[in-house]
Amino acid sequence: MRRWWRDLTDLVLPGECGGCGVPRTVLCARCRAVLGGSAVRRVRPVPEPPGLPAVHAAARYADEVRATLLAHKERGALALAAPLGVALAQAVRAGVRDTRAPAWAGGALPPGGRAPVLLVPVPSGRRAVRARGHDPARRIAFAAAGELRRRGLPARVAGVLRQRRAVADQSGLNSRQRLDNLAGALAVAPGGARLLSGGPVVLVDDVMTTGASLAEAARAVRAASGGRRAAFGMTGPIPNASCTSAVYAGETWESREEQNVGSRQERTGRRPARQVNAGAGDVGGVVEVLCAAVVAATPDSFEINRN
Repeated sequence: MRRWWRDLTDLVLPGECGGCGVPRTVLCARCRAVLGGSAVRRVRPVPEPPGLPAVHAAARYADEVRATLLAHKERGALALAAPLGVALAQAVRAGVRDTRAPAWAGGALPPGGRAPVLLVPVPSGRRAVRARGHDPARRIAFAAAGELRRRGLPARVAGVLRQRRAVADQSGLNSRQRLDNLAGALAVAPGGARLLSGGPVVLVDDVMTTGASLAEAARAVRAASGGRRAAFGMTGPIPNASCTSAVYAGETWESREEQNVGSRQERTGRRPARQVNAGAGDVGGVVEVLCAAVVAATPDSFEINRN
């Protein structure tokens, strides 16, 4: 009860700034400026994993930004999802602008008038979600979708990616080891391909380091259309190697709909893991991976023009 009361108090009366520790504020003006004050940039890890879409980041993963993301992810400072969502929305808009008609990124409806941008978060592992009590990237994605809609860009969250198998802790692994660790680890939940056919897909995450997670997410989304390629911003070949429900303080029509995807199979546990893609090929059209967007990326990934 004491821990529950402390968590509730932190939501209503935050103890300190998530970035620098200044008391009595969710995120102080200076840290907010560091998070969202820089121009969004195209980022590229080195080495760049095959199949990684074009990625845009709002900030460098260092200092106040790193502290803010860790406070949200590891310490449960859930109120930080709002400013982190604003930063992610900026990265999404930049990615859409660079890979689509500028008029659409400025708020005009896409051809056909109704298709929204689909934000597909990279899911955390089941064990991590249980330990944290929430899925950080997914929570930030919902905040970003709301911010995008407020600014005139139709957007919604399609949390359809699931982990097919357990993966090792990524910390301490190099880029090659991370690729091997994640190869074939993600899949689109049964029925999720129908959601993905409703508009262009933007993969989203809180942080990009080596790009392995985003590359695997892109592979899984493309596989939902039967392996047919229709990706904008592609930077390499698709490798052959082939979300857990989160805890939220509130629900939206979006979260209710996407949580229903594959829910029957997940509740009963009767569907073998090897069949997790069986319902993913039911999409009528080709799934389009437009680009990817993250709140922050490692500082060296911003050096895109290096030799």
